[in-house]
Amino acid sequence: MTVLLRLLRYASPYRGRLAAAFAAMVAYAAASAGVVYLIKPIFDQALGSQSELPSIALAIVGVYLVKGLGAYVSAYLMTDVGQQVVRDIRNEMFGHVLGQSAAFFARRSTGQLLSRVNNDVNQVQQVVSQTMGDLIREGFALIAYIGLLFWHDARLALVSLTGAPVLIYPLVRLGQRVRRSGRRSQEQLEVLTHLTAEAFTGHRIVKAFGAEGREQVRFEEAAQRVYRTNMKVTSAVSVLPPLMEWLGGIAVAGMLWYGASQIGQGRLTMGEFMLFVTTLFLMYEPIKRLSRVNATLQQAMASAQRIFELLDTHTEVVDRTGAIALPRPRRGVEFRDVSFAYGDRDRRTVLDRVSFRVDAGEIVAIVGLSGAGKTTLVNLLPRFYDVTGGAILIDGHDLRDVTVASLRAHIGLVTQDTVLFDQTIARNIAYGRPDAPIAEVEAAARAAHAHEFIVLLPDRYETRIGERGGRLSGGQRQRLAIARALLKDPPILVLDEATSSLDAESERLVQDALQVLMRNRTSFVIAHRLSTVRSANRIIVLEQGRIVETGRHDELLARSGGVYSRLYALQMFGNRADVDVPAAPAPLTLVEER
Repeated sequence: MTVLLRLLRYASPYRGRLAAAFAAMVAYAAASAGVVYLIKPIFDQALGSQSELPSIALAIVGVYLVKGLGAYVSAYLMTDVGQQVVRDIRNEMFGHVLGQSAAFFARRSTGQLLSRVNNDVNQVQQVVSQTMGDLIREGFALIAYIGLLFWHDARLALVSLTGAPVLIYPLVRLGQRVRRSGRRSQEQLEVLTHLTAEAFTGHRIVKAFGAEGREQVRFEEAAQRVYRTNMKVTSAVSVLPPLMEWLGGIAVAGMLWYGASQIGQGRLTMGEFMLFVTTLFLMYEPIKRLSRVNATLQQAMASAQRIFELLDTHTEVVDRTGAIALPRPRRGVEFRDVSFAYGDRDRRTVLDRVSFRVDAGEIVAIVGLSGAGKTTLVNLLPRFYDVTGGAILIDGHDLRDVTVASLRAHIGLVTQDTVLFDQTIARNIAYGRPDAPIAEVEAAARAAHAHEFIVLLPDRYETRIGERGGRLSGGQRQRLAIARALLKDPPILVLDEATSSLDAESERLVQDALQVLMRNRTSFVIAHRLSTVRSANRIIVLEQGRIVETGRHDELLARSGGVYSRLYALQMFGNRADVDVPAAPAPLTLVEER
């Protein structure tokens, strides 16, 4: 009931339409009872007197008209309210999930989240747009039928409804079974969605390793589990209609025996008896519908429970009370005794009391072995995570004291895994500034060396680039990402392996574009290839979450036995330990000298 009431709260903004739908349902129920009520005068009066026939026939036409209008209006309004409720739930889920921290996405697959937003909401959609309408409409009709029976003859009504209490227990038990099976079905469907998304996203690797057959087997096994679970739901749902038919037969038999004796004693007319028989037959149709409604409702409650579990998960990085908008940074960034541990079971410490300062316009490279904490360090800057110890300050403002939106508005990000959207090139470049004029979009593309290949495409800047930019090469995607950052014009820049995995020509073009991008910006550069960070103003070397060395490229190489010099030797000369580290070569220009 708690889940159902919470679900129904989403309908409160549409109270007016619900009230109109309820009024139409009451009219439908009253007209349904009116149709049955007219059976008595048909048998007792109209069939014996032609003068009564026109008025009764007209009454029948009018009652059926009211019944039809009530059914149409109530169904339309309830569907309208239901669709709006589902739209609101889906919008809330999307915004809620998108607002979660990076840790939330690290613990959940895309397929799982898609299943919640699509499959679970679709299951709920049937309830709030159709099932709830059927429940209320048929419930009102059933109440009207029962009321009509008791109004005519309470004793005969009690005889006719003797089997009704017997239905309550199986309804409750089967409802519980349907809900449990429904939840398992949605969980299995979640696995199926995850496998599908994973295989389709990684289709090139699947084909390269000849794993199509294995992926097909995994999918078929998951589909078989969904099938078995759904058949358990079907088994539970299919039991109710025949059970109710059987109990209904018992009730009709009892009514026939009792009614025949009453007619024989002159206490019941043929018209009244036919009214009872017809009412009973008409009653069992809404009863059977209500049994199916109950099964559908239980399945939807299982999905709604999963939806609310997701909505009740809160890992958002939120603004503090009284947070201010961060002005455009002008002085620099300071990491002050920053520590960070992921909120998993092991509480792994990734950064341990890291302290350094980066002045405005300075380029700082962050290097170290994999797992040293480089990416985590820069992920703290736009507050993808919050520090667990210490503080990060921009121009003296603790990041937790400024609004997240204003902070991220001043930070540009270019990563190795370039994320582009299945939109036009112009929209991808203007992603951070959707209202930017096309002239500025083109200027950013020219500065990023992207204009050259864009003009060769069929629709130039209006060319759609496919999912994740799949119709472009790696270097082209990187240059679009740089153009996107240039158009945003952030004072702080994060480059996370922005030039890795590129061929020599693409790397040269991307390096030239990065040179333009980093000009007069405070830049944090993460690179595994140490040759790309020689011209940084300062290099910070991380090892196991701690800063172990700081300096320029030539200074760090001069430290015999230092971590940076060992890393450099390892990259330049492989694993040979007998190679002397050479003197620092002339720096490669990443940025213009200032």
